[in-house]
Amino acid sequence: MAGIALDEYELLGDARYRSYISSIDKALKNFEYTSEWADLISALGKLNKVLLSNVKYSIIPRRITISKRLAQCMHPALPSGVHLKALETYDIIFKCIGPQRLSQELFIYSAGLFPLLGNAAMNVRPSLLTIYESHFVPLGVKLRPGLNGFLIGVLPGLEEGSEYYERTDQLLQTICTNVEKSFFYGCMWKCILSNPTIRLPAVSFIISHYNRRLCLEDQLYIVGTDIDTMVQGLCASLQDNSVLVQRCALDLLLLGFPIHSNQLLSSDMVQVVTSALTVVLRRDMSLNRRLFSWLMGGDALGADELNKGAHEKISEIVDTNSYFKDFAKEYLLKALQKIFDNPQTVMPSSSVPSNAELWCYRLLISLLDRPEISSVILDDVLIDIFRWLSMI
Repeated sequence: MAGIALDEYELLGDARYRSYISSIDKALKNFEYTSEWADLISALGKLNKVLLSNVKYSIIPRRITISKRLAQCMHPALPSGVHLKALETYDIIFKCIGPQRLSQELFIYSAGLFPLLGNAAMNVRPSLLTIYESHFVPLGVKLRPGLNGFLIGVLPGLEEGSEYYERTDQLLQTICTNVEKSFFYGCMWKCILSNPTIRLPAVSFIISHYNRRLCLEDQLYIVGTDIDTMVQGLCASLQDNSVLVQRCALDLLLLGFPIHSNQLLSSDMVQVVTSALTVVLRRDMSLNRRLFSWLMGGDALGADELNKGAHEKISEIVDTNSYFKDFAKEYLLKALQKIFDNPQTVMPSSSVPSNAELWCYRLLISLLDRPEISSVILDDVLIDIFRWLSMI
């Protein structure tokens, strides 16, 4: 930014650039007298005219003020005509400044641009995607500092069945390749952890681009750059308020994180199992089916048959009962211990539908209703059950 300031300082000696600044100030003044959305379109048109008359200058004067005005024009309550006109302004600016300067000034313009897609009308989305494709894709690795915001802005447009799903998906794939896959997925997991609104499209994107013919070891970039963030993001998805998000998270567990895999540390797997167990409180058949399939290794057998060349077949697995006993039992017992010892840390009372103080027992009863589970764990948990009951 110091280099930009120096370049701009040198331009102040140019009389035409000073005239450019005066014209920008005059155009910005029009925004102060707007009273309806048509006035905004008029003001944007005058600003565009000034910018187009001075395309030879790669440094936009008053760019902070311009970015604020453009962000105001992106308000979701405004009609699509204002959004489209503002996108024209963004396009002109980005063409003037070029990729190098855009990468340095990304923080200035992203505040108004990134939040638009989730609220944009259908006729606005193609113009916005064109701007991303034309100006953000060429940034390559220089997009990294703003990638979290970019993902939070673009992922809401990843709606299956929508007209622009394929185009949005292709945009994300291109960005993923440009910034390096592990970094891309690392940012994706950070967004999943911190922003519940994009969890469904984000986890769906990960699932759709998981190569089912390869094991996770051959596509470790999906884990991202920080496995702790990935685990926390996965746990947050498993405990999300949306059944669809929980369903996708369980699908991802079945697909890439079978209980017998060694990709996660024991402590991390206990954390994941703990979060996964809470889905039984939903009393949703689709969630329970996925959860118990994961615990019993139902999908693991099929995956191993499919991926004979990808990873070793587990010869110890004879049936689901032996799979649960050999691989899942230890994690399940540790997860139950964690749930009963610190229920508030596992699931805040505000997240529990009812009977907050008894949700642990409701969860345990749901597990013991499954004969294949109760027959294996009952002897191990019976004493603890009496101990926990005595503490009520």
